[in-house]
Amino acid sequence: MAIVTIPAEVRQIKEVLEIKKFLGTHNIEYDIWPLEDRVNPLALAKDILTAYKPEIDILKEKGGFVTADVIDVFPDTPNLDDMLNKFNKEHTHTEDEVRFILQGSGVFHINPVDGPVFGIEVWSGDMISVPLGTRHWFDLCTERRIRAIRLFQDQTGWTPHYLSNAVHNDYEPLCLGPDYLKSSHGETS
Repeated sequence: MAIVTIPAEVRQIKEVLEIKKFLGTHNIEYDIWPLEDRVNPLALAKDILTAYKPEIDILKEKGGFVTADVIDVFPDTPNLDDMLNKFNKEHTHTEDEVRFILQGSGVFHINPVDGPVFGIEVWSGDMISVPLGTRHWFDLCTERRIRAIRLFQDQTGWTPHYLSNAVHNDYEPLCLGPDYLKSSHGETS
């Protein structure tokens, strides 16, 4: 389940209804979808897309998405750092960014016009939709692993548009989940 962290307020939100309410004030959709009872998260991409077809079809109709795929990132993915460097700097997109996390975790950092920057740490089972034009950036968590369904309105529309007054350098690119808590208390994974 997601964790919302608001550094300027030294606050975290961990309860699902509170997360939905908070994100809703920023027009960010959040939901939890079923996992193992639907399909093995390690299944072939085509089997995953078939298993989640009902949810994908609803999102396609609601958001004008025309295609969906499965991205699969491992620590040893070729050119991983180059790929991540495209998205770990504050940017916007000309379409909504929709992700359903099957495995792994990452943080969407949001820089809203009407409040402080906050992070949404997403894990397996979390579905998030960040509206077009939203100032944000993304970091993988410590294990550098994520597998997710992505939806697109147009493949070319998902290009990051970087911002000249970006604030991403003012924030730590880390997750605040179990791996971080272990390392901050002197434990090793």
